[in-house]
Amino acid sequence: MFESKTTTADNELKALVRDAQALFDEATAAGGAKAEELRAQGMKMLDHAIAAAHDLQEAAIRKGRKIAHDTDEYVHDNPWRAIGIAGVAGLLIGMLVAKR
Repeated sequence: MFESKTTTADNELKALVRDAQALFDEATAAGGAKAEELRAQGMKMLDHAIAAAHDLQEAAIRKGRKIAHDTDEYVHDNPWRAIGIAGVAGLLIGMLVAKR
């Protein structure tokens, strides 16, 4: 679910930036009041993109902290199981590295 939100937000940000760039290009070609109006619309779009990126960053930080907290709780509740998992993971990584 989090990945789909991330992908959607990423696509929206890219679209907003492309639209803003198009408006700035159009504003460059236009003159006078029309150029100012297009620049204002572009700035509004960029501000929206920045806010969306900030929201996405905050969501990623919250998700990361939750994962770290859940992992910490699991290790404290199951220390020997965590040691076993870490040992097996280390063994597998060692075997993969040794093959190369």
